[in-house]
This record gives sequence, structure tokens and C-alpha cells, in this order.
Amino acid sequence: MITIKTKKDIETMKVGGKILKKTLSQVAQLIKPGVDGLTLDNFAYKFITDNNCIPAFLNYKADFMSAPFSATLCVSKNDVIVHGLPSKKLILNDGDIVSIDCGLSYKNLFVDSAITVCVGHVDTKTKKLVNSVKDSLNQAIHAAKANNTIGDLGYAIQRQVESDGFNVIRELVGHGVGYQLHEEPEIYNFGIKHSGIKLKPGYVIAIEPMATFDKTIVTQNDEDEFVTANNQVSAHFEHTIAITDGEPIVLTK
Repeated sequence: MITIKTKKDIETMKVGGKILKKTLSQVAQLIKPGVDGLTLDNFAYKFITDNNCIPAFLNYKADFMSAPFSATLCVSKNDVIVHGLPSKKLILNDGDIVSIDCGLSYKNLFVDSAITVCVGHVDTKTKKLVNSVKDSLNQAIHAAKANNTIGDLGYAIQRQVESDGFNVIRELVGHGVGYQLHEEPEIYNFGIKHSGIKLKPGYVIAIEPMATFDKTIVTQNDEDEFVTANNQVSAHFEHTIAITDGEPIVLTK
């Protein structure tokens, strides 16, 4: 069942979204060659808890996971698409790209967001991939209006990514968010215009395009990380969006 958030809920989620945006912005400033994933995670945990919020990923266990997630951030480097586990051994190197995904709960309401950051000197093709995925998220947000459909969102993402010469990740999806970290509906990164569930005022969704260079399948490693089967890098961006009678509200912007 898709839940409808009240105006009060959405105002509360705006506050949580602002804190989450600041968290990701601060973490991004720490990213440079030689930094390890645990350093980023420890900073995010302290920043979130110091701002009276609860890290949403910490100890969270989804159905596909073999064990609860043991960190505040997902730190996904290069061929790891999402759910990368930060550790002291995860060292960022010059030329890497890294997705930083984070969720938090503020007054029992959840928001979720992600950015991909270039580490040091990154090659032109990889930079173009990162920009393409970021642009595709903006295109999907523009389409996130009442009476448009989930298919319209997927179409907007797919059209942008493929027009730039890249390929969307098809197996992984965005989702509803708010009363829980993951709710219905699933938001695909490809689609047909005017197809699927219609968006309604009060829906709150996390749109999260992911893409890579060439078509590939997604595999899951022993740490429950999702990786590209062909070892190619992937990029990932995400915002939490509230559907209204007019323009969508980007709660994590």
C-alpha cells in the first residue's frame, strides 16, 4: 500500500532532509585520495546524532540482506553500485568515484539521499557518466508531478542516460519513503511514458538513478554489496521528493 503523507509530515521531513543534505555535503568535503570509508562513516554518525536524528541504515536489515547493515553510510566505490560497506580497508584512490548514500530519521520520519563524488583526477568518460546520472535525476524530478506516472519517471531517467551513451541499472530501484525507510511503490530507472501507477499529492518517493558504461547485470557479493558483473564503474544519485498539487518538493535539496 502506498501511504499518503500529511502537510505536517512533509514539513517535518523538510527539516530532516536539510540535515541529511548537510551531512552529505560535509562528508563530500572529506573525500580525497587516502581517506578510508570508516572515517567518513564515523563523521556522518556523529553529525547526524548531534543534530537529534537517527541513522536509518545502521542495523537495518532488508529482505535481500544476510545480516543487518553495520554502518551509517553506504560507501560504494567504482564497480560497487550501492550498499557498499565502509571500513578502514576501503581506501579511496586518485581516479575513483564513490557513491555516498545515507538515510536518517527525524521525529520518526525517514528521508534518503545519495551523491557520487569524483576522487582526485577522474577521466573524462567517467566524469561524463557522473554528470549524466545527476542530470537524469533532475529530469525525473521535473516529471514528478501529480497525475504523471512512475513510467514517466523511469522514461525521463532512461532517456537522459541513454542519450549520453550510457546504460541504466535495471535491477535496482528507488522507493517510497517516510513512515518507513523503504515503502511502496518501487521507482524503476527505465520505463514507458504514461504507464504504471499515477502519482498523487502526498506521495513521498526516493528517486535514485544508477548507471554504468555498458549493459551489465547486477550481482551481490558476500558483504551484500551490489556490483556490476563486468567490473565497470557506476554512478548513483538520489533525492527524496514530495508530490504536491503543483511542483514537486525536493526534501533533501
